[in-house]
Amino acid sequence: QVQLVESGGGLVQPGESLRLSCAVSGRFFSIYVVGWYRQAPGNQRERVAVIFGDSSTNYADSVKGRFTISRDNTKNTVYLQMNSLKPEDTAVYYCNRDSAWGQGTQVTVSS
Repeated sequence: QVQLVESGGGLVQPGESLRLSCAVSGRFFSIYVVGWYRQAPGNQRERVAVIFGDSSTNYADSVKGRFTISRDNTKNTVYLQMNSLKPEDTAVYYCNRDSAWGQGTQVTVSS
């Protein structure tokens, strides 16, 4: 059974940066699509970024140019580098592979 564990969330001020990590258990990590999603209170969960097995990526319009998703296949880990954070980025961030979800990590952007 695949398990995903997120880390790296926290409280930051607008304009600051955070890097989230998602450790993924299981074999053949390098071929899998892994995505980062977020859910703010009262909102539906939305996809933020996804990385494919060939390391190509796709981003939501709201984070293009500010967020970067990457993977380290030697560590079975996917990262989400978040720069120029805005208050509207505040949410619980989850990583996902197929039907498996992590427990989420809280990101709060506030002055």
